[in-house]
Amino acid sequence: MNGTQEGFRAYEYILFAAAAILTAVICVCLGSVNVPLKSTAEIFRRAILGLDMPKELPASIILTVRLPRVLCVALTGASLSLCGAAMQGLLKNPLADGSTLGVSSGASLGAVIAIAFGISFPSLPFAGTMVMAILFAFISLLIILGLAYRLDFSLSTNTIILIGVIYSMFVSSAMSVIITFASNKLKQITFWTMGSLNGSTYANALALAAAFAIFGGILFIKARELNAFAVGEDNARNIGVDVKRTKLTVLICVSALIGVCVSIGGTIAFVGLVTPHAARFIAGPNHKRLLSASAFAGAIFLMLCDLAARTLLSPLELPIGVVTSLIGAVAFIIIFYRARGKSRGA
Repeated sequence: MNGTQEGFRAYEYILFAAAAILTAVICVCLGSVNVPLKSTAEIFRRAILGLDMPKELPASIILTVRLPRVLCVALTGASLSLCGAAMQGLLKNPLADGSTLGVSSGASLGAVIAIAFGISFPSLPFAGTMVMAILFAFISLLIILGLAYRLDFSLSTNTIILIGVIYSMFVSSAMSVIITFASNKLKQITFWTMGSLNGSTYANALALAAAFAIFGGILFIKARELNAFAVGEDNARNIGVDVKRTKLTVLICVSALIGVCVSIGGTIAFVGLVTPHAARFIAGPNHKRLLSASAFAGAIFLMLCDLAARTLLSPLELPIGVVTSLIGAVAFIIIFYRARGKSRGA
C-alpha cells in the first residue's frame, strides 16, 4: 500500500512540475511581441552553449526581460501559496493567508517607508526595502494574532478576518500619510502597491530563490506538525509537538517569505488564499503533499495571471495585483460561504 501511495505521489509531482514548466515556456514566448517556440528554444540553446546570437533572434527580449520576470513570478507565486497553505493549517482556518490577515499590508507599509525615505544599503539596492518589509510583516502578524487572541481565545475565523481588515485599513491610512510627505515618489509607490513584477532581474530571482529554499524548506520540514495543528492544538500537544516553538517558527518563516515577495513584487493579494484550496482538491489535506502541490499551483496561477496582465490590454500592462484581486475576490466569497456552511452543519 505504501509503495502505491509513494508511486502516486511521485506521479502527481511529475505532473505538477510538467505543468509548471509548460506554463513557464508559454509565458516566456508570449507577450507584447510573440516569439515562436522554435526561436525561443534556439535562443536558450545558444545562450547555454555560449554561441553568438543572430540579429533576427530577439535574444534580449527573452533573456533580459521575460526570463527573469517569469522566474520571479513563479517563485513569488510558489512562496505566497506555500505561506497560505501553512497558515491555513497552523490556524485551522480556511481563510488564512498573508492578504486576508493583513500581513501583506504590513509588509507593504515597511517597504513604502523604505522607498519614501530612501532606506537602503549601498551594496544591495533593494535590501533596505526587503528588510523593512520582512520586519513589518512579522510585527503585523504578531499584532493581528495578539489582538484576535485577546478578543477571542479560540481565534475564530470571523475574529481574525475582522482584525485583519481593521489593521489593513490602519496601514492604508498610515501609507497615505507617508505618501503625503513623499509626494515626489507617489507614482512609484502607487504602482508598486498594486503589485507588479515588471523590470524584475536575475538578482531578484536569486533573492526569491534563496528565501524560498531557506524559509520554504523549513515549512516543508514542519509538514508533520502542521498535520497535527490541522486537527487541533491539543492533539498536537498530545503527540509531542512543541506547540509554541512550532507556531513561532512557522510564523517567522511565513513573515520572512511574504516580506521578500512584497519587497520585490509589491502587494499581490489572494494567491495564498486561492491556490492552496485548489491544490487540496488534488493532493488532499496531508501537508506532506499539500505544501508541495500548493507551491506548484501558486507558481502556475501567478504565471498565468502575469501573462494576462501583460497581454489583455497590450501594449498597456495591468498591475498583476489587479488581476489576482479580481479572481481572488470571487474565490474569497465562495470559500467564506463554504466554510460558514460547514461550521453550521457541524
